[in-house]
Amino acid sequence: MNRRTFLLSAAGAAASGPRRPNVLFLLPDQFRAQALGCMGNPDVRTPNLDRLASEGLLLRNTLANTPVCCPARANLLTGKYAHKNGMIANDLRLRESEVTVAEALRQEGYRTGFIGKWHLDGGPRLPGYVPPGPRRQGFEFWAANECSHTHFRTHYFRDSPEPIPIAKFEAEGWADLGIEFLESSRKDARPFFLTIQMGPPHDPYRAPPEYSRLYDPAKLRMRPNWKAVAGMPGPAQIAEYYGMVTAVDHQIGRLVRALDDFGMGEDTLVVVSSDHGDMLGSHGLPLKRKPWEESIRVPGILRYPRRVKPFRESVALFTHVDFAPTLLGLCGARRPAGMQGSDLARVILGRTERGPESAFFQIFGPYQAGRVTEGWRGVRTQKYMYARHQSKPWVLYDLEKDPYELNNLVEDAAAADLLKKMDQRLTAWMKRTGDSWSYNWTAPVEDAGRLYKHQTFHTVDEYLQWARQHPDPASK
Repeated sequence: MNRRTFLLSAAGAAASGPRRPNVLFLLPDQFRAQALGCMGNPDVRTPNLDRLASEGLLLRNTLANTPVCCPARANLLTGKYAHKNGMIANDLRLRESEVTVAEALRQEGYRTGFIGKWHLDGGPRLPGYVPPGPRRQGFEFWAANECSHTHFRTHYFRDSPEPIPIAKFEAEGWADLGIEFLESSRKDARPFFLTIQMGPPHDPYRAPPEYSRLYDPAKLRMRPNWKAVAGMPGPAQIAEYYGMVTAVDHQIGRLVRALDDFGMGEDTLVVVSSDHGDMLGSHGLPLKRKPWEESIRVPGILRYPRRVKPFRESVALFTHVDFAPTLLGLCGARRPAGMQGSDLARVILGRTERGPESAFFQIFGPYQAGRVTEGWRGVRTQKYMYARHQSKPWVLYDLEKDPYELNNLVEDAAAADLLKKMDQRLTAWMKRTGDSWSYNWTAPVEDAGRLYKHQTFHTVDEYLQWARQHPDPASK
């Protein structure tokens, strides 16, 4: 069933029975799960997120299938893996033929809203205006830009190409707009689906001064796998990162308090996650796109007082492609054909603890700023993490015995049988999802180039030439 067929068949199918739950989906950028108090971090201050987790469900194994900005956001919205939705690298355009969770809920009678960093329209990131229509992928209310990691001098657009400045730390500005949306929803009979996608704590690592002062770099406890490497994030950068985390936590607290003050808290699914993590010097490495836990594991917090009991935790594997089908399941909404993720509503509601036996990961060849790398695929179970390049196995860890992934078992003769089994599991995932090592990564780049209206690329070479001339400082 294609997008048009789904929308036509779903039109008019909105529920006429009891009011369905609202959804408030909060997605700060590059927020690793290890930077939460409720996940065991002894230094970081996240009182609002910790409280939110205690009032609902903490999903300890929430994972990014493709841990880099644009692919992750597309996976979350479409419930499809990157090779199926075409978003295999940063700064491509999500095809307008894709059916997103926003479109599915809008056809079920929901008011939909997007606030913050979009990063799904392709081409140059600035100025970042996305006109009303199908390029907004089902979102009705709009206050967003394409991508701007200038946390103290950003801007956004509504329905005209005139930029509106945010003259404060951007997370606060996005929260202001979110509260505006929530207040206006009090006068609307429809349930709502609102996602707020904040830029921080993505690098550059700089927090508002009042939050920076909360952290003394000399007193921070580094993770056991952190390495002091020249040019990589050290205690000073991690202190600023934690400052941004606490600043974001404060704004999430404002949003949840507003939701409760407006009388909407009981019937609203509040979901907090991120597009990917940040290595922050673990294993001597920066940023994301890597198979280690600091890169792939993200926050997973869900509060829904009407149906989810408080003080619960789950270790079920819950990945980005599972978000859309699960949210649709919790809303009693129709699932579009083609979604590949699992509906884990029964896990969320406490009816079962059994989730998927493993999770699948992908990073493809092209890289932002014109770089081209080999790419990798991976599979994770509750106990093991395995990743390989096409040419050879790369990493294998026993997460129970070695949670900081310090002992790579790939070349350990005693782990040969385990390596074989994990490789077979990975091969099965690739076959099941339609992925392969011969996947033509140039096709989505060229397809996206034909879709750009403000920046046109006719070939992969044109795209790479443009990307090299517009380097992204976060593309290390």
